[in-house]
Amino acid sequence: MEKKIFKILGMHCASCARNIEKAVLRLPGAKSAKVNFAAKKLYLEGDVKDGEVIEAVSAVGDYKAFPEKEELKDIEEKEMAQAKKRMITALWFWVPMMSLMMVDMFIRTVPYFFYITLILGLPVIFFVGYNTHKSAFIAAKHFSANMDTLVMLGSLPPYLLSFLQFFFPVTTFVEMAISILTFHLIGRYLEAKARGRASQAIKRLLELGAKKAKIIIDGQEKEIAVEELKVGDVMIVRPGEKIPTDGLVIEGESHVDESMATGESMPVGKKKGDAVIGSTINQQGVLKVQATKIGKETFLSQIIKLVEECQGSRIPIQEFADRVTGYLVPAVILVAIGTFVSWILFPNFHIPIVEFFNLPWLNVAAPVISLAILAAVAVLVIACPCALGLATPTALMVGSGLGAEKGVLLRKGEAIQTMKEVKAIILDKTGTLTKGKPSVTDIVEVGGGLPSAVLQLAASVEQNSEHPLGRAIIDKAKEMDVKLDECQSFEAVIGMGVKGIVNGAEVMVGKPEMVGEAKAEIEEKLKELQEQAKTAMIVAADPIGEQAPYGAGKKIIGIIALADTLKEGAADVINEFEKRGLKTIMLTGDNQKTAEAIARQAGINEVYAQVMPDQKVAAVQRAQQEYGMVAMVGDGINDGPALAAANVGIAIGTGTDVAIESGDIILIRGDISGIITAINLSKATFNKIKQNYFWAWFYNAVAIPAAFLGLLHPVIGAVAMAASSLTVVLNSLRLRKIKI
Repeated sequence: MEKKIFKILGMHCASCARNIEKAVLRLPGAKSAKVNFAAKKLYLEGDVKDGEVIEAVSAVGDYKAFPEKEELKDIEEKEMAQAKKRMITALWFWVPMMSLMMVDMFIRTVPYFFYITLILGLPVIFFVGYNTHKSAFIAAKHFSANMDTLVMLGSLPPYLLSFLQFFFPVTTFVEMAISILTFHLIGRYLEAKARGRASQAIKRLLELGAKKAKIIIDGQEKEIAVEELKVGDVMIVRPGEKIPTDGLVIEGESHVDESMATGESMPVGKKKGDAVIGSTINQQGVLKVQATKIGKETFLSQIIKLVEECQGSRIPIQEFADRVTGYLVPAVILVAIGTFVSWILFPNFHIPIVEFFNLPWLNVAAPVISLAILAAVAVLVIACPCALGLATPTALMVGSGLGAEKGVLLRKGEAIQTMKEVKAIILDKTGTLTKGKPSVTDIVEVGGGLPSAVLQLAASVEQNSEHPLGRAIIDKAKEMDVKLDECQSFEAVIGMGVKGIVNGAEVMVGKPEMVGEAKAEIEEKLKELQEQAKTAMIVAADPIGEQAPYGAGKKIIGIIALADTLKEGAADVINEFEKRGLKTIMLTGDNQKTAEAIARQAGINEVYAQVMPDQKVAAVQRAQQEYGMVAMVGDGINDGPALAAANVGIAIGTGTDVAIESGDIILIRGDISGIITAINLSKATFNKIKQNYFWAWFYNAVAIPAAFLGLLHPVIGAVAMAASSLTVVLNSLRLRKIKI
């Protein structure tokens, strides 16, 4: 099933988004359609042709759909420029009209004032406001309503009713109609500008990409556009330059600034064989990098895709709000009709209330029908479904962008709501709590030698081995600058270890059983190391010519202990979980003794040991029954089903591997401290969503009854309507100032 993203222009409220969703879902082959009103995007799943989608979208309103491609990224800027132009045009006519009105009211009567205002209002109503009226009429054709419906009813009918002045002595509403439409256009422009700031995360990620690449062709250096790169091309990256695309270092050493990818400020050392991420910055030496991924397969493209997926998702609280918002516009129209009828039938109820408040913009001496029209129009323009439609998506856009900058990718928006409610965190051991590979922890000499001599003999033999434990010993020798000697007659003893001749002596490295009864002298030390969850390897040697039968009588010169060690800072993170009242559980396939030793180091009290991969889902369900909401943290390889079974699946990303389908949240750094960042981000973002909904609902709950009673002038309502949407967006933008 194909996934597509379309840019949608012309939407002005959440009702627009719902109408588009319904229209697209009616297309044969469409399985899922979600419209993010704040991001102006349609996320579609199914087998539907682009042309069918474009036609369906345009049929339900004054909307335009564009398949999202990089060459169309300036469309939003063009729409904003048009919104600015419409706003300025409206102001050109509104300002002189209001100036004349002030003169007419407070200084002297302006001759032909009514005729002048009608003429000034014509271009605003019929030219600048054309798109608003068109959208409202198209929606009406499909028996639906949106924000444009309310604005059209609040501006076009009052303006047209004013023409009755030519025939009857009635109150005119020209200034009111023009003001409503002008403030609507001002609010729309300011809201669009603020929403643009909320969606800057994607734009910044797109801008991070390198534009040019220097590659070697037939021994010559040539500069090409990044789009022309092919897998296998060898790129030259000098200090200060961006690495054009993901690849492997084939020559050179340097430090690379990967902060844009991981949020980590410290540069990372790179040498031959290391993977590098496209768009990160080479800081020191010259690197030759062979391209391994291009285009949509690169790390940066995967990040952008995941952020877009998150912004296109809906969280549970939004589903409810969207359903209610879908009924808000029709309900407001009914309330407006009821308001008009109530004022006509029960003026003696409304007028005393208006007189009691004695507000300067209320004139109770006006004809009742005029007061009824003013109250009904105020109800129409004071209601704001926009604020409700923007409450969740703007906060989610800012929150997901902030998370991406900190190395925490929210793959599914609902994780924002569920993460803050988690009571227990299950952590897979290998690769999550621990580094996932063995390293030397202890070098114990036996018989008075030096630890460096023990390591030299062991590493000299192991340099011919491919075993992970052997490679760990080699790495330790390199770390300590131990010079290795040549090993002759190398032999791997299956299931036991390795042996070879070094400087005339036969050296054995492996299990203690290799030396038979000779291991008795080190039994106590072996037991101590094993209790610490370490693998002990003996190093034994005999001079040439004095070899005893296999393993017997060998002289033990040392012990090398290895373990899959905890990641740096893991214990501090577990301690922070405990402070926050979160239960932590370690999940591993290791035996109980080894698991408990690692758990003690990490500060974890509860262990699920000897759990096979196919039993991990049951372990998650067991924790859910005992504690409630559970987050599962794993490496995303064999932990997929468990991550999916948890209330929140947190996948550890490593290097350039971020396309982990089973995780709701992805930690790019591979550092579990990102879980704390994710929790903080979840709480901060959800708090903003709740604040946005509170103010949006509170505004409507207070403003609509006030307008019904006649206490609000329609122009004030138009200003408040625009301000409410802007307030929600600006409140979401405050997320960027929160430390997570």
